[in-house]
Amino acid sequence: MNHRILAAAFAASALAAPSFAQRDAPAAPAPVDATVAALRDAALTDDLAYDIVEGLTTEVGQRLAATEAEARARTWAVAKLTALGFKNVHVETYTMPVWLRGVETATVTAPFPHDLKLVALGNSGATPAAGVTLPVVIFKTYGDLANAPAGSLTGKIAYIGNAMEPTQDGSSYGAYGPARFVGPALAASKGAAAVVIRSIGTDHHRNPHTGGTNWPEGVKPIPAAALSVPDAELLERIARRGKPITMHLTLTPRFAGQGTSGNVIADVPGSDPGAGIVLIGGHLDSWDLGTGAIDDASGVAITTAAAKRIMDAGTPRRTIRVVWFGAEEPGGYGGKDYARVHGGEPHAAAGESDFGADRVWRFETNLPDSAKPVGDRLASALAPLGISRGAGVGGDGTDVGPTMALGVAAIDLNQSGIRYFDTHHTPDDVLDRIDPEQLRQNVAAWTAMLAIVANAPEDIGKVTPRK
Repeated sequence: MNHRILAAAFAASALAAPSFAQRDAPAAPAPVDATVAALRDAALTDDLAYDIVEGLTTEVGQRLAATEAEARARTWAVAKLTALGFKNVHVETYTMPVWLRGVETATVTAPFPHDLKLVALGNSGATPAAGVTLPVVIFKTYGDLANAPAGSLTGKIAYIGNAMEPTQDGSSYGAYGPARFVGPALAASKGAAAVVIRSIGTDHHRNPHTGGTNWPEGVKPIPAAALSVPDAELLERIARRGKPITMHLTLTPRFAGQGTSGNVIADVPGSDPGAGIVLIGGHLDSWDLGTGAIDDASGVAITTAAAKRIMDAGTPRRTIRVVWFGAEEPGGYGGKDYARVHGGEPHAAAGESDFGADRVWRFETNLPDSAKPVGDRLASALAPLGISRGAGVGGDGTDVGPTMALGVAAIDLNQSGIRYFDTHHTPDDVLDRIDPEQLRQNVAAWTAMLAIVANAPEDIGKVTPRK
């Protein structure tokens, strides 16, 4: 550091010192109820959440939405929740389109032959059984694709890159996810015959990341796949040589008509029906490459284990409803159906766990002014777990989002995303990615949250949903 920078730093600190000294002292933290603290601390020894993850991933495995595997998972869930003592355990089914994976191969045929590792994106269209051999157009970013002229991709394969890096809050998923969410449809609208993207992931393994892609009405699905990150980087290095690239691509997924998915619902009945329901849960389905340990067996396990602890401690004021939502991955069907069926019931608050099993580091809420003390008590109770109050407005969650959109208050317990996108939607989403100690910290956080919110004497009324 040079002298000029040092002098400027000292001057700035001198100027800032008086205003800093004049700041008001922070308000005293809200007291933590002894019962809440005891429940929270006891949950740090929890084994139930791991037992649920281990059982679901071992006895059922992958759980692709609206397939026989997801149906077995619902049967497993009903048996488990019933054995744990939850009430009103039942399944609510709905129909939805079924998409099934097929053959998935790709080879660079020119200028340098290479076999590539890739997987079809959910809802991908199909090539002919023999595949297609077509020129490749390289777009380093989604923005580059968006600026491509109309019709410029006719008869070509579009490649869409990204520069995703790990972030604690997962914000990089929102920044680079459009390459998968809507990139294939955009390429199709410009004439592309097929699309391959760099996986939306932060690892450098040759494990490609699947995930759903969306086709607006009127856009016919084209073949769409994700390359492993190393193979995407290889393709970009080839492109830098300045020679035309040709790829042979075979993707044979299929749409198999309508199938059945469903939500598994279980209650911890409260003593005051008029006080509203506290809705929590995660999603039961998974993609079909791994066993869905972090996405989202851990989420249903964390929320269930926490609700079980509250149930065993006595009767809460508000009913706690645990939902193992179906068919989240292909488009949030379970959350939408829950809101359709139960949206007219009084709900006080909602939250979901769907970001793996690493430590919760932050919480955010969308509580009405009448329930401000609830947020203050949450801040005090969660602080010993290393969880701070965020500055944002709560309201995350594909599954609880449709219910929160009706004006239901949100409680977000945000997990660290540093490791999450190394494994997300890959064959590596398996049990050994779960850290038992971090999983227990999640259970403790959710237990403390439920102990406070489900028993809060304040009215938790309607709120303005987060935009």
